Amino acid sequence: MSMQPIPAAEVGRLAQQVLDRVGTVMVGKRDSLELVLAGILAGGHVLLEDLPGLGKTLTARTFAQALGLDFRRLQFTPDLLPADVTGSFLYDQRTHDFTFRAGPVFTNLLLADEINRTPPKTQAALLEAMQEKQVSVEGVTYRLEAPFHVLATANPIEYEGTYPLPEAQLDRFMLRVSFGYPEADEELNVLRRRMVRRQEESEVEPVVDAATLLRMQAGLEQIEVEDSICRYLVSLAAATREHPAVLVGSSPRGSLALLLLSRARAALAGRDYVIPEDVKAVALPALAHRITLRPEMWLKRIDPVSVVAEVLAATPAPVSGALPSHAAAPGRQPAPGRRLAELEDELLDPPYRSTGLRG
Repeated sequence: MSMQPIPAAEVGRLAQQVLDRVGTVMVGKRDSLELVLAGILAGGHVLLEDLPGLGKTLTARTFAQALGLDFRRLQFTPDLLPADVTGSFLYDQRTHDFTFRAGPVFTNLLLADEINRTPPKTQAALLEAMQEKQVSVEGVTYRLEAPFHVLATANPIEYEGTYPLPEAQLDRFMLRVSFGYPEADEELNVLRRRMVRRQEESEVEPVVDAATLLRMQAGLEQIEVEDSICRYLVSLAAATREHPAVLVGSSPRGSLALLLLSRARAALAGRDYVIPEDVKAVALPALAHRITLRPEMWLKRIDPVSVVAEVLAATPAPVSGALPSHAAAPGRQPAPGRRLAELEDELLDPPYRSTGLRG
């Protein structure tokens, strides 16, 4: 049965409703929440890396509620085994046979809490699930029902007793998001909402369900990307490999992540086409965790985020407002290009569109 995609404008409207619903629990940090939702809409997995107590776990649970998804939380610890993630075969005395007991990975949204506190063998149990959407247990392969997303949290401090994620697994995360400390007014609002709620747990009503989310994700495939934008994506990824401070730059999976996240960003804005600003908005969270710096760079306190920022500043962005020319369907002429001034008019607020005023 074919999945009927939802138009981009409707995807944007539903996505904003989801963000508003999540915003009733998560105070502020709208930009970071948009990035998390963009990663889910793009069909990827998100790494939430931040200090303790800044709402990483709450974010995952609230998004699961607002999106109407089945949710499981798995606390990663040093003694966690791969079978604790994927499931295992157990002997059933009634049938005198082994039956498979599914692990917590069989869900729509899995919260892998403190993923860097478990050994590499258990971390690797997630690799097949994240990339292939399946798990293999004792030679038997089980498909994971769509949608399937992993939101993993990592603590950037207290490195004693932790196992840093290998580059191969970091590359499986479409983007890495941090929230940072709230402003004073936002923190005060957190306290006020807690007093009004009169309980510790907070719940939100779903805006969509799993089937609707799949249709929203299918709708992103209808968002057009002009050829110059694609070249821009490739140039950004290639520039990370050529930077003098970088030992290993972004893989082609990084440029693909840029493409998918840019589409999701366009959908959040209600557009059915990608503009360079969409790419710039997702470049840092999509590329920074895919870069390995030269060892001497750590002594100079250079981090991957600053490298990606330099690459963004040095790589020329396309200025064409043309509609995609490579995505025309067979038998249909490519859409004609549009002048940049016309595109600017669309981006201006309605009161100024007809006046010709450009700030």
